[in-house]
Amino acid sequence: MHIPEGYQLFEWVDPFEELVGPLCFKEDADGGLRFVFEAQPKHANTSGQIHGGMLMTFADFALCLTAIHGLPDERCVTVSLNCEFTAPGQVGDFIESTAEVVRRARSLTFVRGTIAAGDRTLLNYSGIVKRLARSDGTHRVEAPA
Repeated sequence: MHIPEGYQLFEWVDPFEELVGPLCFKEDADGGLRFVFEAQPKHANTSGQIHGGMLMTFADFALCLTAIHGLPDERCVTVSLNCEFTAPGQVGDFIESTAEVVRRARSLTFVRGTIAAGDRTLLNYSGIVKRLARSDGTHRVEAPA
């Protein structure tokens, strides 16, 4: 498992994300988050391009972490995720996402973002998550090597 320099895994273990990942993030100089994964053959569809479901999974990962960033006592679940595919990703691409909170309400948070490989936008997304209190889960003890 390769974690790019400066990036980390989320502190809570999500078994599905462990299966398709590693999906990584880092805080940028402005306090926002940047997300990344390296497209591997396991992420490809029958055409050899990155599977749309993988890009949507990555969008959901970025959506949720953006929504709870700075709120350590919260977790969230996705209520809605809208995606527009604009270009295919390729095996070997370093795929990145940025996202922003559009609005944080009492029980919902609205987020929008993009996924790109270099200067090619692969996917635009927006979503709504339900805000919940942090519950017990599997806390990552250490990052896998």
